[in-house]
Amino acid sequence: MSAEVTPRAWGWVAHLRDGGSTPWRSWAGEAEPQGSYLPGAQQLELLRRLNAEAPVSPALAARVLAASAPGRGRPELLLEGAAAPSPHGLPPVDPARLPDDELVRVAAGLLAEDLSAATVPSPPRATRRPWQRPYRLVGDPWLADPIREGLVAAARPPGGPRATVLIAGTDLATMLTHAWALRCFGPGAPPWAEWLDEALRPGRLPASVDLVRSARHWSERVGPRRLTVVLDPTAVPRLAGAPRRRARAITDRVPAVPADAAELARRVGPVLGVLVAPERRELLLRRVLLPRLAGAGPTLTVPPDRLRRVRRRAARVRDALLEGRYAVHGDPSALLPRSAAGPTGPTGPATTEPDGAAVLSLALRLLREPGPAGEGPRDRRGAPDTEGAT
Repeated sequence: MSAEVTPRAWGWVAHLRDGGSTPWRSWAGEAEPQGSYLPGAQQLELLRRLNAEAPVSPALAARVLAASAPGRGRPELLLEGAAAPSPHGLPPVDPARLPDDELVRVAAGLLAEDLSAATVPSPPRATRRPWQRPYRLVGDPWLADPIREGLVAAARPPGGPRATVLIAGTDLATMLTHAWALRCFGPGAPPWAEWLDEALRPGRLPASVDLVRSARHWSERVGPRRLTVVLDPTAVPRLAGAPRRRARAITDRVPAVPADAAELARRVGPVLGVLVAPERRELLLRRVLLPRLAGAGPTLTVPPDRLRRVRRRAARVRDALLEGRYAVHGDPSALLPRSAAGPTGPTGPATTEPDGAAVLSLALRLLREPGPAGEGPRDRRGAPDTEGAT
């Protein structure tokens, strides 16, 4: 097959291996064949995009060119003008015109490989003292899990006799983004718009953010007097007995849901699931990948055309909590969406859907960075520095 490939194509491959970033359509150099098969257009363009900011190491360049394109999408494509036309298969392409999604597919496979070998940080641990306020923290896991870890780090672990059950929540629109992100960084999820439409069907509110279901469950287990629905997450540390001075540090552990970061995790997760067990996949996504994506782009919000349905559903949740006479800390109407989705949200810039170009940019950033999903420290020649590494 290499005999059919033009010297110009092999010249471009050599250029990219050496850290070049000239687009294929502008390339005119030539070189001898460097293998039996020319890398696919997706892999070549991904390497060019990586080099465009700064030349990557030879090791990463080799990995990119040898990578596959997992998931749904087109198979590896030939370069337009790199070989004689063939009546079989898909037509060759100009790599610069490939959709961002095709490049994300290749990048997701590389990120998954690196994550599979990462070490998962251990959660904080603490021993509960008999005089500490007993509590159990449940509710929206996107809120409850990091706040619980923060409480443990502040020496206020959950448990104890006759513990009060705190059911953490916030406005339903935000909790729906939490529920989708939780699946992106866990077992997997459809695209945001598709998932949201399914979640808003009658009787299909995700269990992870169904505060009424949670209140009924815990009321049956411990009695209604030992549970409180907390609609102000910043109040949870105080209700759990943490010192006031530690409250902000505890609630600051709750990450926002950057739309592009969640989408990248959604793309990496299925590939990672082929490489590791489901439990380890979830740990790697949430404890290794998520911290590296914190604050990466605008926060996800519910689109305006679906906000009316969310508001109606939130009103029903509020009414059910009041009719059930459950203790609610905060205004029950806080369950209603705060405002129509727009360019800014309560915590900064917001968007109603992930952006393909931004997802690709984020993937490129992770591949360039040192760490479990990127390059290692480099020596002066640009190659990974393995000498003395621990």
